[in-house]
Amino acid sequence: MSTGSITFEVVPNWEKCPAGDEFSHEDVAGVACDSRDRVFLHTRKGERVMVYDSDGNFLYKWGDGVFNRAHGITIHDDLVYCTDDQDSVVRVFDLEGNFQWMLGEPRKVSDTGYGSIKGRKPQIHHNEYVERSADGFNCCCNVCIAQNKDMFVADGYGNARIHHFSPKGELLNSWGEVGTGPGEFHVPHGIALDRQENVIVCDRENDRLQFFDRSGKFIAIWDDVLRPTDVVVDDEGLIYVSELWRPMEAGQGSFTHGFADRDLPGRVTVFAPQGNIVARWGADSNARSAPGNFIAPHALALDSQGSLYVAEVSVSFGSGFNRIAREACIDHQIQKFRRVDR
Repeated sequence: MSTGSITFEVVPNWEKCPAGDEFSHEDVAGVACDSRDRVFLHTRKGERVMVYDSDGNFLYKWGDGVFNRAHGITIHDDLVYCTDDQDSVVRVFDLEGNFQWMLGEPRKVSDTGYGSIKGRKPQIHHNEYVERSADGFNCCCNVCIAQNKDMFVADGYGNARIHHFSPKGELLNSWGEVGTGPGEFHVPHGIALDRQENVIVCDRENDRLQFFDRSGKFIAIWDDVLRPTDVVVDDEGLIYVSELWRPMEAGQGSFTHGFADRDLPGRVTVFAPQGNIVARWGADSNARSAPGNFIAPHALALDSQGSLYVAEVSVSFGSGFNRIAREACIDHQIQKFRRVDR
């Protein structure tokens, strides 16, 4: 599957989740692979980390009672970095779930005017009420790690900034303002480093990727994307992007509150380092819950074999807007795609 020069096939029914409430979940907000190709799922309802082998067999879990709301997960040098967007922190664990340290303080947020902090319920756009950018976290989304272990955090739901930390957790730099121009963001959501260690930011509600050097200097914009949620880069320099569904709102006729005047379904796109598309699939309005298609793609991971894992927040997004039967959403949370063109 895919239209382009590289091809993937879906691995049906990959996740073999054990029965019982202590294992159940309704979304996979984040996914990451360790050095042994074990797959770590950061799940919602319940809020925990579930660990599987590459064939989807359950191994162990951890984190029950730790997270307020699961979001991103990144593994670097066998340390696991988990973002909690409701607590506004990045917690760091070893592979067995033993807590190491934390960036930020739970529920201590920067003053950006974000609506949920003021008691107002945010709309689907999430940072509709963000009035200004600020240093410090406010509902941070994802983190990526440089080779020297510097950390870059996309602080997007309640802020519009990228924060750059040293390996010791010292804030080195922040950049970004609210808006639509270069270096401005509307939900900076996913983040990764390319092969040159330039910073790629999924500027989600602006429908674009923005590229910066490590100091925050603007480099480029790629705009052939739809609500990009996550980005990963492989050893060839290929750039993989998950793109979130923008649903049609009856009678709306505009992009207000994250809706569109036509259905724009979720998909995955793979770009060459130069920006040309080498694979794209999904974007099926009629069969979005079928294997290989997407309801609400939210996070990505690659293993050492080139297989791609796509995590979805299908229950929150699909059934939450009464667009898709809840049963279909529960069965559509994590998919593995095997690369077959090699």
